[in-house]
Order: sequence, then C-alpha cells, then structure tokens
Amino acid sequence: MQLRKKKQKNIYSEKYLEKKLGQKIKRLGGLCIKLLPFQLAGIPDRLCLLPNGIVFFAEIKTAGEKPKKLQIYWQKKLIELCFECYMIDNLTQINEIIESYEKD
Repeated sequence: MQLRKKKQKNIYSEKYLEKKLGQKIKRLGGLCIKLLPFQLAGIPDRLCLLPNGIVFFAEIKTAGEKPKKLQIYWQKKLIELCFECYMIDNLTQINEIIESYEKD
C-alpha cells in the first residue's frame, strides 16, 4: 500500500516575508521602515510609506504563528486612528496588499 503525501504549503520565515514586503514597497517608490520592538512593545513590525501620503502598518508572522495580546491591542488602536494595519503570514497576502495600492 502506498501512502499519499499531503501537498505542503510554502511556509516562509518572518525575515523572508519582511524582505519581500520591503522589495515590493520600494518598487512602488515607497519606504518600508522596520520599527524596533524596544521603542513600543507590540507595535507592528513595519511602517510602510507610499507615494501620495499612503501609510500603513504591517505585522509579519511566520505561517501559523499567532499575534500576542499586545500586538492585537496595537492593531486595534491603529485601526481606531484610521490607519490600515495588516497581519501578514504569507506571500499571497503581500501580493494582494500591494496590488490594492497599485490600483489606486
């Protein structure tokens, strides 16, 4: 009897996803600034600045990793202040986010 192998999804490291997000933001003419965790605990990993005053925050996670309570708090706070804030754990999400801003 031969066992079927489950098709594995690509799982990328947080570092790899941060690099890809930065490359795509740069391609749009923007900046992807890494926010240092000792400045404000729980603040999203990246501050993304695009032309025409577009600003959003991104918390990058390895696939399957859950955000901490403090990270959820900061995400809610930033959304209350009318900022876009994304939790990203795969390349598809990055591509969808970038595509949404390319159309604007």
